[in-house]
Amino acid sequence: MVHIRFEGRSYDVNETQLEINGSMNDTVLKGRIAQHLEVGVHRLNDYVIDRRPSGDIIIRPEAVYG
Repeated sequence: MVHIRFEGRSYDVNETQLEINGSMNDTVLKGRIAQHLEVGVHRLNDYVIDRRPSGDIIIRPEAVYG
């Protein structure tokens, strides 16, 4: 499962819908996610990809604390 947090909204998408696998690098993943969201890949520049031990992938804005 891929969980996407983008501009205040959450999306859960199956890897097969995005045609991805967990071994792809972050650049390729962001490209596929940008296509799915129908936005330019540059809009995901400040996003982080977390790969969970369960195999799930989370893409989210970079957290800034302080």
